[in-house]
Amino acid sequence: MAIRVMLVDDQVLLRTGFRMVLAAQPDMEVVAEAGDGAAAIEVLRSTRVDVVLMDVRMPRMDGVEATRQICGGDRGEPGEREGTTPRVLILTTFDLDEYAFTALKAGASGFMLKDVPPDELLTAIRAVHSGDAVVAPSTTRRLLDRFTPMLPSSSADQGHQGIDRLTDREHEVLLLVAQGLSNGEIARKLVLSEATVKTHVGRILTKLELRDRVQAVVLAYESGLIRAGGGTS
Repeated sequence: MAIRVMLVDDQVLLRTGFRMVLAAQPDMEVVAEAGDGAAAIEVLRSTRVDVVLMDVRMPRMDGVEATRQICGGDRGEPGEREGTTPRVLILTTFDLDEYAFTALKAGASGFMLKDVPPDELLTAIRAVHSGDAVVAPSTTRRLLDRFTPMLPSSSADQGHQGIDRLTDREHEVLLLVAQGLSNGEIARKLVLSEATVKTHVGRILTKLELRDRVQAVVLAYESGLIRAGGGTS
């Protein structure tokens, strides 16, 4: 079945451009559009959507609050439509947005720049739809580095409590996930099979009660495991 995509952006021209790119793909279908977060929430009450491409700054309701309502809040707690909750992929311009980081905390599965090459956008949509998260691009790490100092200390305390439950190997894998490495890259670095790495990642998400890799990255930054600049503590 085709991936059902919703476009949420207050700029009609941008939505038109994204729709043209997606319409050319045999495995994707644009099923809805909205000009702001409030309209998006209304549409989602009656339309099944797999992936939402969400702008950040919009009138009435911005992309952060819309993402929080769609995903059920920080740490990805299930929303009212559990089992059918769409994945949210944030679209932003890099120089904006402390809001993009907040959207990741609210449950978004990643973010892309609005001027992303079409092939990368399509790859990101497919990855998000399959349950993965878009965390690898260096721009993600730059955004996290930029806004880590804004995180409250109470979040860090909570993060350390959860991380203490990880084994040494899981802790090592978490650090590499937080630096943006894929499962394949982690496998090569640790001389493990990719299937073993995937198992470790799954256990990490379960123990820390996280939805996906993006939230693992956020937690690692909140906990101080990753310092600004991408280093480990």
